[in-house]
Amino acid sequence: MITLNDTPISKSYAIGIDIGGTSLKCGVVDELGEILFSFIVSLKDAKTEAEIISLMVNAITQCTDQLKKPIVGIGIGFPGLIEEDVIIGGGVNLPGFEQLPLGKILKDLTGHNIVIDNDANLMGLAELIYGAAKDSTDAVFLTIGTGIGGAIMINKKLYSGYKNRGGELGHTVIQQNGMLCNCGGRGCLETYASVTALINYYKTQNPSSEENIDGKTIIKKYLSGEDHALNTMQHHFDYLAAGIVNFVNIFSPQKVIIGGGISEAGQFYIDELTKRVKTFAIPVAFAHSTIVAADLGNKAGLLGACAIAFQKFKV
Repeated sequence: MITLNDTPISKSYAIGIDIGGTSLKCGVVDELGEILFSFIVSLKDAKTEAEIISLMVNAITQCTDQLKKPIVGIGIGFPGLIEEDVIIGGGVNLPGFEQLPLGKILKDLTGHNIVIDNDANLMGLAELIYGAAKDSTDAVFLTIGTGIGGAIMINKKLYSGYKNRGGELGHTVIQQNGMLCNCGGRGCLETYASVTALINYYKTQNPSSEENIDGKTIIKKYLSGEDHALNTMQHHFDYLAAGIVNFVNIFSPQKVIIGGGISEAGQFYIDELTKRVKTFAIPVAFAHSTIVAADLGNKAGLLGACAIAFQKFKV
């Protein structure tokens, strides 16, 4: 029990599952955001949709057996497009999972309330409820990696448009008739400002660079003053800031949260973005906005999955 002003309050618990391409993370979280325990299950030997679902059910059973207390429900973060707990598609590294009513299947198998949303959405929700934006009601989250994922939060709730079909911040167009994106469009933000784009641009600036160069190496070269890295990072900052300016002008969020490994490069990274966004955003839209690095790291997916379960099922 928690005691607040001498009034006992019962603790509530949720199970969260964060699905990745090669593993899932599962754990139990209380509504204050404390992770009681968590574990990782490899998906590398799971060759079919049914085998992955079986591993999810086993993980849920392991959690309930270890907790030995009631849960409000189970939240699941899944890559791709999810509509009303149905996996529409997009989990490219997972076999099957197209037009699959996964929420109903898992509820029938476990007897627990199930809610499913996009994994990047839930990472953003975690930062809003428990992390870098916990003092805010309205925020935009971007995770910068191989691509760019994102989430929009309004009044402490995720917003993804009608039937959860929107919120694709990485696919906002910042260059008309620009480079071809994996989504089939052209000029998307992620084709210019993801870590993949950063590496590709560096290689065009320095064709003699090592083949396996990564984002961390480019950051180190930038901090040491190497010309190619300086040009590459300026290009990255300019394009990422252009995307953020659009989000600020549309949503005027209290926080713009930058996640992904590159956000841990140092305060200079946030400062460079802030300088550009402040210059080009509508002043009244940016007046109450702050750009910050994400707080939760690799815990965000699990915490966000539990956060949405509490929002949907906690009485």
